Amino acid sequence: MEKEEKDIREKDLEIIEGEFINISQSTVRNVEGGHVEMQQVGALSVDGEKIEATQCAGVLLHGSDITLNQSVSAITVGNNTTVNFSCAPLSLSRYETTLNRSAAAVVASGSVKADKSAALLVIANKVEGELTTLLDWKSAAAAGAVIGGIWGLLSLLRRK
Repeated sequence: MEKEEKDIREKDLEIIEGEFINISQSTVRNVEGGHVEMQQVGALSVDGEKIEATQCAGVLLHGSDITLNQSVSAITVGNNTTVNFSCAPLSLSRYETTLNRSAAAVVASGSVKADKSAALLVIANKVEGELTTLLDWKSAAAAGAVIGGIWGLLSLLRRK
């Protein structure tokens, strides 16, 4: 079996597929591969078994093991996610999320390990470390009920 390896530097690309992909200083619309390494890349969608992003910006990252270093990812979905010095507005992990001096809006995971990080809302079975959250599950439910009540009242008043 031949291992397909792609090394891409300073290009604007649409779709990249391969087993081992190394992209640096480029923009790409869609990446699909087994092991994806990116340095200073802007990507719309990345799908891979193992994704390592350093100083990157991505909209959707989906994979088994995802590592973000000094990066931004709007939606991160994986089995195990590590976020180092990064921002991940929505992070969904099946097993474990590790936050190291990072910020997140919503984190949902089996367990969360954190070191000097912050999040708006965390949903997890187990949380370890230093993590500052704005909402716990009780205050999030109360805020949702208030917003739903106001929305319902405004929709009733709009009909008349």
